[in-house]
Amino acid sequence: MALQKQALLSASPRLFLIVMTPDSHSPSLEFVACPHPEGSHRMAFWRWGDAGAAHVVVCAHGLTRQGRDFDRLAQTLVALSPQPVQVICPDVVGRGQSDWLADPSGYQIPQYAADMLALLGHLHQQLQAPSGRSGGIQTLDWVGTSMGGLMGMVLAGQAGLPMPVPVRRLVLNDVGPAITWHSVQRMQSYVGQFGLYPNLDEVAAVLWRVSTGFGPVPAEVWRELSSHMTRPAEGGQLTLHYDPAIANNLRALTPEMAAAGEAALWAVYDQIQARTLLIRGQDSDLLLPETATAMTQRGPKAQLEVWPDCGHAPTLTSEHQMAVVRQFLWA
Repeated sequence: MALQKQALLSASPRLFLIVMTPDSHSPSLEFVACPHPEGSHRMAFWRWGDAGAAHVVVCAHGLTRQGRDFDRLAQTLVALSPQPVQVICPDVVGRGQSDWLADPSGYQIPQYAADMLALLGHLHQQLQAPSGRSGGIQTLDWVGTSMGGLMGMVLAGQAGLPMPVPVRRLVLNDVGPAITWHSVQRMQSYVGQFGLYPNLDEVAAVLWRVSTGFGPVPAEVWRELSSHMTRPAEGGQLTLHYDPAIANNLRALTPEMAAAGEAALWAVYDQIQARTLLIRGQDSDLLLPETATAMTQRGPKAQLEVWPDCGHAPTLTSEHQMAVVRQFLWA
């Protein structure tokens, strides 16, 4: 899991396309081209707020999710920010509106982190344009759920990466350098295993069976979240939004490989300078209490919030959850 800096240093944005104009209730859908060893792919991202704001908050999703998971949080951050802000919610490659990789071996943290560098470079360059209202990104915060948190750790904890500015605030939602083998096996059992569904209600029910760790979520909120987790399929049916091949590397993971990755991630975590908030679902099978405690004692010495009635991973959609994140970012 060690990050390959050479791949990251070659990352540069090449394409910007506005597809949909935002309003107070919907984001703009935009794309950036990201390099990979065989060429490039398009990564989609959703932008909320003021496109000219020099304060950028990136919200990065988990393994099988997509950027619209953060709709409620993004709207809250934009509405209640003490200064202009834009909230950027990418669809990691292979998910949502982003391209699928021809070579599934690229579905790994190094490629994802390289893509985020391309995205940040693009946003920074856009703000430096003559029509921009600032000299680039001036403040950068990162909110990462599960896999999105791993990406945040990698970007915040490695010196020498082409970041426009360092990460100022880092929110890690139920993830740390140590991930239990039990949780890996659980994910191996369902990631990429899906078919065709007749309607959204069936999709929501299927997703809930593997997502109860998200904690209490009102039915209407869960249906809203699930609505962004589909794409059209044959015969008017629905299927899930992501490339089933994102499971390939996960299924190939062994306990020995996981242990090596853990050591590399602890080394990265120990170098993080950003003020860090660690959220743990009290019943999480991925982030154990002893790991969370260690994260408060080393590296950035994270501020720990433990939320009852949640496992892996809280949705960040309730008023309380969003208030905790907002208050941490604006402190």
